[in-house]
Amino acid sequence: MKKLNVTIKLELSVPDDWELVQTSEGGQVVQLPNHQFLDIAIEPLFASNPEETWSSSEDDDILNDFLDMVESEDVAYEFVTH
Repeated sequence: MKKLNVTIKLELSVPDDWELVQTSEGGQVVQLPNHQFLDIAIEPLFASNPEETWSSSEDDDILNDFLDMVESEDVAYEFVTH
């Protein structure tokens, strides 16, 4: 088995009332104003042709098999104000 490292960095413009909150496990999530929380994590997309439409798997076993391959995940959130 070989390793595949994937680094994902997103920059989003979000409403001013979104806040960062700490979880009991020491991670961060985004608190939305409608009493919901947002965590951005990887979700694999699949296609039968790389030029066609990509979609998530309808088969939970495929998704679980993929997620079982993830050894670690690190997501950092930071608000940047100008």
